[in-house]
Amino acid sequence: MNLLPIFLKLDGRPCLLVGAGTVALEKVGTLLPTGLRLRVVAPEACAEIRALAAEGRLEWMARPFAPEDVDGNLLVIAATDVPEVNAAVHRAAAERGIWSNSVDDIPNCDFFFGSVVSRGDLQIAISTAGESPALAQRLRREIDEQLPGDLGPWLAELGKLRREVLSTHPRGEERRLLLHELAHRQICESPLCETKQLARKGREAARQRTVPGAVYLVGAGPGDPDLLTVKAARLIAAADVILHDDLVPQAILDLAASRAVVVNVGKRCGAKAITQEEINALMIEHAQAGRSVVRLKSGDPLLFGRAAEELAALAEADVPYEIVPGVSAAFAAAAAVGCSLTHRDWASNVIFSTGHHAQSHNRAALPALEDATRVVYMPGRDVTLLAEEWMAEGLPADLPCAVISHAAQPEQAILHTTLGELGRAAAEVQAPSLLLAGWAVREISARKLSGESETAATAPLRP
Repeated sequence: MNLLPIFLKLDGRPCLLVGAGTVALEKVGTLLPTGLRLRVVAPEACAEIRALAAEGRLEWMARPFAPEDVDGNLLVIAATDVPEVNAAVHRAAAERGIWSNSVDDIPNCDFFFGSVVSRGDLQIAISTAGESPALAQRLRREIDEQLPGDLGPWLAELGKLRREVLSTHPRGEERRLLLHELAHRQICESPLCETKQLARKGREAARQRTVPGAVYLVGAGPGDPDLLTVKAARLIAAADVILHDDLVPQAILDLAASRAVVVNVGKRCGAKAITQEEINALMIEHAQAGRSVVRLKSGDPLLFGRAAEELAALAEADVPYEIVPGVSAAFAAAAAVGCSLTHRDWASNVIFSTGHHAQSHNRAALPALEDATRVVYMPGRDVTLLAEEWMAEGLPADLPCAVISHAAQPEQAILHTTLGELGRAAAEVQAPSLLLAGWAVREISARKLSGESETAATAPLRP
């Protein structure tokens, strides 16, 4: 069923409610706060509706429904326990082109009431098209528990600042960027509040935060939008152009403005639909055309993202740029496993590498440190040679390993194994993945290898 979610201004508008029992009372509680003029038609009424009528908050007509009762109303609601009456209400409204709703009667509804979460002027309405009001209520409760209680007052202050900006700053890109910036900030009561000062500084303040004709190398983190930095989320929302890696998920790209140009410039598994030189040229071309460009990279932009080449190209072209760090996949993987990369008893070093460079070509330059946690990005499915190289360097076959696929994303999967079994185990893991190896994952691996989850090895761990 195709529905258009809208919010109606009902203050002072006439509305008819047919029925005055328990179900009708629920609708009264929803309708009266909107400020509409409510007339209730029913032969009998519950005590609460009688009291509201006595207070003058609604008008109660103590008689059966007649078709002409719908005349002149903006909305009509049927909430009786007699299906024939509800159908007659809908029929009379339809004949007059008036929108009507029959409670728990989908065929006789032109619109549905949503289950609403409110924080002042902020309203989030949930509809299941009448299929399951209970589900809508459950979702409302879950959303209500997650929203801060002070959103209403904050929104009221934000509205004041928005109106001030609209009245004092000229229409254009800089004003739009300023309004986006304000929507990401806290607002305090003090006249020295930084957000209020930003709103009043206006054009130059906005320009300093998102500069047309500049490139931002932004870390998208491991893929969970909740793990983006506040600055990254703001820049994505304000960007004119987004050039993103292949591993950046759609949930993060959905944060971009509808007007933004979004281009996948990713290269995976050796497949290069676009060269690095072409990516550099795109960044420079868009920036020199006066656009705000976000170069969106998986994880952190300075870890295995070829940032050095892009920064050199931007500097040579004299294009302003800024680097915005992100949460590396290594940290998301460690969090998923539940281990510290620098456990005080087991690891005083962390070694970051990619699958291509993890194999030692110069053993003197990469000593076999058992007190290091090794993090290998993009290890690939066949890591047999890597495991053999590490054991040749002196690492033991029973060194704990964990291979994490899609860290911090809904499809996340973790496989615990040992270095000796790594080649066979890693073949079962879906890309993209990341390898953690070292005694820092000892305790969690010991529990997993003892039978808490499916694993690829059962070798005992060192004491």
